[in-house]
Amino acid sequence: MRRIRLPFGPTIGRTANEPRLSRDVYVLGVIAFFVMVGFGVVVPVLPVYVKSFGVGNLEIGAVVSAFALMRFVASPVCGKLIDWAGERTILAIGIGIVAVSSGLVGIAGSYPQLLLLRGVGGIGSAMFTVAAMTLLLRTTAPGIRGRAVGFYQGGFLIGGMAGPALGGLLATISLTAPFFFYAGTLAVAGVVGLVLLQPATRAAAGGTGAAAPLLPLRTVLRDPRFRAACLANFSQGWSSFGVRGALVPVLVVEVLKGPSAWTGIAFAIAAVAQTLALAPASRFVDTVGRKPAIIGSFLVAAVTITAIPFAPNIVVLTTLLAVYGVAAAFMGTAPAASVGDAAGTAGGRPVAIFSMFSDFGAIVGPLVAGLLADTVSYPAAFLLGGLLFVATSLYALRMPGGLPAQPTATPQGPAVTDPLDR
Repeated sequence: MRRIRLPFGPTIGRTANEPRLSRDVYVLGVIAFFVMVGFGVVVPVLPVYVKSFGVGNLEIGAVVSAFALMRFVASPVCGKLIDWAGERTILAIGIGIVAVSSGLVGIAGSYPQLLLLRGVGGIGSAMFTVAAMTLLLRTTAPGIRGRAVGFYQGGFLIGGMAGPALGGLLATISLTAPFFFYAGTLAVAGVVGLVLLQPATRAAAGGTGAAAPLLPLRTVLRDPRFRAACLANFSQGWSSFGVRGALVPVLVVEVLKGPSAWTGIAFAIAAVAQTLALAPASRFVDTVGRKPAIIGSFLVAAVTITAIPFAPNIVVLTTLLAVYGVAAAFMGTAPAASVGDAAGTAGGRPVAIFSMFSDFGAIVGPLVAGLLADTVSYPAAFLLGGLLFVATSLYALRMPGGLPAQPTATPQGPAVTDPLDR
């Protein structure tokens, strides 16, 4: 058995007949890194920059929500555009839109201009996200989909850890410098995609070269694997952005009476834990199965996020966030791999729908969580997020067990699938 060490992903052990990650997967991992470095540079500076236009916290929240809202609205169109023009083209156009809009944000003359530009950036972000995931799943054999998703997410995680540190340095130059830097990293990502990604084809997953008819969307929508993945993405969008992202910083300051810097340290440690867990999580998803990965990780996340508001100190809180990060490594890879298993050759629309569930959770989650925290209690807000995770685990029980069939090479021609495999 030959073993391959990925730059920021899992180690892959493969036999001569086992499929390997395609070149597009490696390229998408590099693109993800550049995209997230720039995004991480902008995130810490954005609220302060918006505040410089003389607006309040509501207007700051509107800028954040506009980006997510336009992603949600644009996603269905992205699926159709991908089916028409191909993943590489839509990915490059999407990155270009975000790059131009981000650069213009740095020279915006008024708050309405800033709000409009961030909304336009959300459209480009949806185009990139849907196109990248569609390409990733289409060009990856079923037996290594978890590892491919893990490699791709590794690019985002490492970029996300490096970005805020660079953003702090750039902010000392000016509040607009991070936006120009973001536009530059996106330009690099777009060029890498155009030059290195392969042109769109209708080849079967794994690069067999055999043309495959499009799977009807209604067939995908009825698949319990796809439905479980969408529920998982919704609950993650709700809890990661609405509960974890919005309430943990407030919890640190108001309940634990600590400085806001503690939040950054705790989130950084959790991100490191998630990054380290990606390799074993990806391999577990591919070798043990998507179903047990979803059931187990979402139950762990449910217990963890429900316990967070009861943390007596920052050490316990950080530990809980780190455990949540480990669970998130499984929660990010297994649902995406399940979408690839269910969608097959259905084109970009299933991935667009899958993406919309996360965006919808990210839009509604912060509002409901904030309302519960203000009118009931912090534990109630976290408990609702935990219940959504439990619901995901319970629905995942309906998924078929085992693993998807593996393509195997034959001496006479391209890869075929053994119906008795696993």
